[in-house]
Amino acid sequence: MSAHQYDHGHTVAGWTGFGIATVGAAALGVGVCTVSVAWLALGFAIGAVSLLVTWALHLAGWGKPSGRRPREEWPMRVRDSLAREGHSGCLGCRLAGRGRGRREVIPEVAAVSGGESIRLSPFE
Repeated sequence: MSAHQYDHGHTVAGWTGFGIATVGAAALGVGVCTVSVAWLALGFAIGAVSLLVTWALHLAGWGKPSGRRPREEWPMRVRDSLAREGHSGCLGCRLAGRGRGRREVIPEVAAVSGGESIRLSPFE
């Protein structure tokens, strides 16, 4: 059990991507220190693989959307049940073609008529 009262989004997708990206960053570091194009290319390739693996795991339900979740969905081994439909505002889901059918309805704010405008700055 964690000591904090908030879900910080620790997921299988996030930690796996972080681990692979760390190896890629280490390969890039070796490439910079040894001035080796091969190590630099390897580091960039591993970085690209980390992005693809994280994205695939997110789409498979091992990543979670941002925002508040119920406490029973906090553990890392709990899969996200909404991954198939796509998360609203998620670039990865939009790139995969998910979540396009749903649109968030934003209510319009009615303008108040008959009131005087207030100057907010001396430039108005």
